[in-house]
Amino acid sequence: MVVRKKRKISAFTIVNTVLLALVTLLMLYPFWYIIIGSVSSTNYIYSGKMLLLPDQINLDAYVTMLSNKRVVQSFFNSLFVTLTGTFLSMVLTFMGAYVLSKKYLPYRSFLTLFLVFTMLFEGGMIPFYLLVNKLGMTDTIWSLIIPGCISTYNLIIMRNFLMTIPIELEEAAEIDGAGQLGIMLKVYLPLAKSVMATVTLFYAVSYWNSFFWATIFLNDSKYWTLQVILRELVLMANAAAIDSANGTMITENAKMALIIITSLPIIMVYPFLQKYFVKGMLVGSVKG
Repeated sequence: MVVRKKRKISAFTIVNTVLLALVTLLMLYPFWYIIIGSVSSTNYIYSGKMLLLPDQINLDAYVTMLSNKRVVQSFFNSLFVTLTGTFLSMVLTFMGAYVLSKKYLPYRSFLTLFLVFTMLFEGGMIPFYLLVNKLGMTDTIWSLIIPGCISTYNLIIMRNFLMTIPIELEEAAEIDGAGQLGIMLKVYLPLAKSVMATVTLFYAVSYWNSFFWATIFLNDSKYWTLQVILRELVLMANAAAIDSANGTMITENAKMALIIITSLPIIMVYPFLQKYFVKGMLVGSVKG
């Protein structure tokens, strides 16, 4: 008869678990507060009684926001910026990282240092605006995509990952008659799934959440993204703000509903990329 010893749980494990659980609750509660507020009445929100549960389950706030033409148009603007920007950024970032990962590339160290320099020093907001304006992208949706197409941070992450792939795989592909394009697409790209998923998530979140440059470059409201509309409505001090475009009243629960609508797309994307994301950004082994 085999006697199994009971596993002792240390005091550190108990304290650590409790603290992490509390931190998790502190992080999730604001989001839960917005959810219950979005399905509650405005009077209940301002009564000070709203804590864990709503007073009712009413989806009128979501109907109001989803039937608002400005919100719908801005949603599709954000969707276009995110999908187009992420695709272009991934193509350019992967191509740049592939080239910089080659040890036989002339002046590779200088080019890498040149890119890192841009992370530490920049011209500033005014020269950046003047550049975008001179390129004719002001008041166009492309002003939110083209200027930030490549992130040096993401490029370095991907470059470091590609450098861990054995050079023997490239040499074997060359013996089989593959060119540089074939090696990049058929050898390196399939092995870089984890880092590609991670960087894709970084770019998508960045494009979806960006609003500052939209307020700088876009004067025409038809190009505004969802985050700009959200900022305009949420920052209004009145409990019942007036939508200047159509004169409708935007109540507090409607603002909370818009916050949920804005956050939901990225939250829905994350589970599909999680299995790659948890592998880390700098995986040092070859995944075949």
